[in-house]
Amino acid sequence: MIFQDNIIKQYLKNVYFIAGTPCGGKTTVSRALAKKYGILVYDIDERFDEHQAMSDPVSQPAMNRNFRDADEFFGRSVEEYKAWLLKNTREQLDFVLLDLMRLSQNQKVLCDCHLTLEQAATVTDPSHIAFMIKKPVNLVEEYCNRPDHQGFSNFIHSATDFEAAKKTCNETLMSLNEKYYEDVKASGYFFVDRGDGLSVEETVALTAKHFGLEVPVAAGGLSVVKVEKDTPFAQEFLHFVENCSWMEVRDHIAGLIREWKFTDWETMFAAVKDGRIVGMASVLKTDYYPLPEIFPWVSCVFVEKPYRGQRISEKLIDAANRYAKEQGFTRTYIPTEHKGLYERYGYTYVKDIVNYGGGTDRLYVKNL
Repeated sequence: MIFQDNIIKQYLKNVYFIAGTPCGGKTTVSRALAKKYGILVYDIDERFDEHQAMSDPVSQPAMNRNFRDADEFFGRSVEEYKAWLLKNTREQLDFVLLDLMRLSQNQKVLCDCHLTLEQAATVTDPSHIAFMIKKPVNLVEEYCNRPDHQGFSNFIHSATDFEAAKKTCNETLMSLNEKYYEDVKASGYFFVDRGDGLSVEETVALTAKHFGLEVPVAAGGLSVVKVEKDTPFAQEFLHFVENCSWMEVRDHIAGLIREWKFTDWETMFAAVKDGRIVGMASVLKTDYYPLPEIFPWVSCVFVEKPYRGQRISEKLIDAANRYAKEQGFTRTYIPTEHKGLYERYGYTYVKDIVNYGGGTDRLYVKNL
């Protein structure tokens, strides 16, 4: 079965890829980004054993090739070693993409991976991939000196002729990465060259800005944040909802957040001012109305009383509409009992609608 590139990209729209050369900083930057923004990290190297167990020698021969010892592993020619590495990575990529589609349905995922430029163009957009690179020099020594690669270090040192094994490995990795390093720099993709001397914090800041992970801060210290599943901020947001003064909806919304019953593109936004959550809004498939043909709804727009009159609702609605547009929608709907309120935000009255409780509200629409 063959999937077109646009379909793959659509299903991976919540995935951010960190690729690059060995020792370029992929793992360090991925973990730092994940910690700062509360995002799940998916490391393909950590998943290899799991994927190998699901593979078979016919369909994934490289993944299933066994070697007696380090002498056999490093005793291959550079071309044989290189061809095996490339094929091994390509075979695992199918497992990786299916995992990412499953994991990223309702949350952002950072994928620490190996991707060629051609593969990158196939699976994601330039705004969702960053390359961490370093000019390849003596890669084996640097790789083996890392605490998280002691397994590989022990393996290569177990070779009868360590220096010969090291030479083969270095030549293979250099052959794979010298051109790759130059191609990435000339590709137009976002990259950070470790040789430029940037700190981890500086690299994380640049990468976060490229990915759009930074929280946009408006005038007056206000920011609007998309709530992500299983993050510390989601717990903080749940506490806000559970204690807000909007009695009619707080239990329902709190239940949705607590069990994360949002599907597909549904989500919540929080308004944050001076370090505390002061408002919220949602983008939902259904609302309190028997109208399944109408969606998406911008709903649950609420701002705490002391912060009203500061156009925070407008900022929340704008963020929700930007998000809906990113998901491919051309309009959004807002239900309300008020007249003359949402017209100020570009909405147009459509008709009166009856909610599940039997009450009548006004339906508004805005073209994005």
